[in-house]
Amino acid sequence: MSEAIAQKQPRALYYLFFAEAWERFSFYGMRALLVLYLTEAFAFGDKRAYLLYGSYTALVYTTPVIGGLLADRLLGFRKAVTLGAVLMALGHFAMAVENLQVLYFALALLICGNGFFKPNISSMVGRLYETDDPRRDAGFTIFYMGINLGAMFAPVTCAYLGHRFGWHWGFGLAGVGMVLGLLVFLRARPLLEGLAEPPDAPYLRRPALAGLSREVWVYVGSAAAVGVAWQLVQYSALLGRLLIGVGLIVAVGLLVMLSRLRDPGERRRMSVALVLIVFSIVFWAFFEQAGTSMSLFTSRNVNRSLFGHVIDAEAFQAVNPAIILLLAPVFGALWLYLARRAREPSTPLKFALGIFQVGLGFVALYIGAVTSRATGHVPMFWLVLGYLLHTTGELCLSPIGLSMITKLSPPSAVGIMMGTWFLSSAFAQYVASLIASLTAVTGDGPGANIVPPPTETVMVYGHVFGNIALVALAVGLLLVGLAPALARRMRAVG
Repeated sequence: MSEAIAQKQPRALYYLFFAEAWERFSFYGMRALLVLYLTEAFAFGDKRAYLLYGSYTALVYTTPVIGGLLADRLLGFRKAVTLGAVLMALGHFAMAVENLQVLYFALALLICGNGFFKPNISSMVGRLYETDDPRRDAGFTIFYMGINLGAMFAPVTCAYLGHRFGWHWGFGLAGVGMVLGLLVFLRARPLLEGLAEPPDAPYLRRPALAGLSREVWVYVGSAAAVGVAWQLVQYSALLGRLLIGVGLIVAVGLLVMLSRLRDPGERRRMSVALVLIVFSIVFWAFFEQAGTSMSLFTSRNVNRSLFGHVIDAEAFQAVNPAIILLLAPVFGALWLYLARRAREPSTPLKFALGIFQVGLGFVALYIGAVTSRATGHVPMFWLVLGYLLHTTGELCLSPIGLSMITKLSPPSAVGIMMGTWFLSSAFAQYVASLIASLTAVTGDGPGANIVPPPTETVMVYGHVFGNIALVALAVGLLLVGLAPALARRMRAVG
């Protein structure tokens, strides 16, 4: 995106950009280390590590539904984001303690903190623009660059400290990143006046029960939620059933909300948003193999030697955000260029392109595995090509999805719809862990988690990646066919 275009964006966007960058630094630093940490420090087998990772990430994307609702109805966006940042910082510092129950508790803090932080900082970005503001998609692309700026540096720096000095150093650095994100956000308060305050401040401060205000009860409830998440993260099967239950409740609630909308245009737009949310589940279930099956595939079956130096497996998770930082300005400028000429693809078509490209990325990984059967060591080229295609797909779907939610949702329901967007990712994360389990090659405990030779594991990964590619390409083509009808229902919003 050109400097001239960037200068037209609201000043507050850049504070939110840097706050999100530091928050993502903390999240992706921990994400890059988690599966390898579980398999190496706690002798988890592949399947157990995948399922714990999936339980954690599923809950990370479930809690934004509640956090978005509380911000909409009670706290306001500023208080919610501040609370979330504090909880997440505590969680990252707790991760530095090498004890299994402390690990579960740390994940619970991160889960609940993310529920308050993630949907509400994205909603604040949407509040900076009018619904029909042509800068909106470009603004969200800039914001998305902030996400990936933090995500790019985190795997490299946290992995370096984790490997050279101990796991607790890597996790501790992630905690420092979260504190910096909170400080940047607090400096933006004057620029957010009127955009992020509680909807009814006197009501929030009024005593509700036992002489305590509603605001205090939100904080008490948040502490209790940490305790619940502490238990849930340890039981993936129970979590799967709960996700189905929560999903059904949310689906019914959204359908009731949809039926009560009086404006036919709002009903049409919201229905399109719900359809695209469903399709996004497919994308994220495949894309999020990066933190699980692709992570161990990189560690075990990718030739990571470059100019005589072996690159840490975690560092490859920086490839995706690095490519985004290079290409996000190009995509942002491309959408504006095409929009000025009335040739910009519709939002549904962008989603279809995203799903199709993630499928092509897995085609690259499959080819790399098939052609490396003899040695079991896949050339680095195929992994990087896979990440490149996943990234171009992500740029067609993820920032556009955030923008889509804020412009297709009724004004009174932006928070809950943003939470629903992240809830769909919760389902995707859990499904992603089940898919990753198909690549498991080790059991639990000392001795049982000995990794077979690369020649025996390469096609375990290869077959799963090939099947993912087939499904993704088929779903992408289906959405291409549906895109014109969905675009008509969106009408003027694009």
